[in-house]
Amino acid sequence: MIQGRFGDNGELIFEIELITGDGDVIPVDVLLDTGFTNGYLAIHAADIVDLGWQKLSPERVKLKTAQGQAYFELYEGKVTVDGKEFIVPVHCGEELPEILFGQRWLDLMKLVVNKPEGILTLEYMGS
Repeated sequence: MIQGRFGDNGELIFEIELITGDGDVIPVDVLLDTGFTNGYLAIHAADIVDLGWQKLSPERVKLKTAQGQAYFELYEGKVTVDGKEFIVPVHCGEELPEILFGQRWLDLMKLVVNKPEGILTLEYMGS
């Protein structure tokens, strides 16, 4: 189980680890975005080069965002969440102010939110 924290505006923030193509581990804060329903992770295009992740397709995908329609490239990324490694498709775009943690994770993880008591946890439910 990982402990999260609430941002200044009530955002749900967790720390995960990105694993570069060279095997380096980079801890990062991610913002759980329940509006990001089509994916696992979204990262700014400037950061993807340093990670050394491979592009999955030459085609860009169009997604609806809070700012309207946007185009993203898809990469294969490796991350550690709650002590378990995952290989997931990663959406890469230009208009991302922070790393977004998509709603797809909630198919694999149990989210507990109790803001009045300051409880925010995410726990992997698989084996």
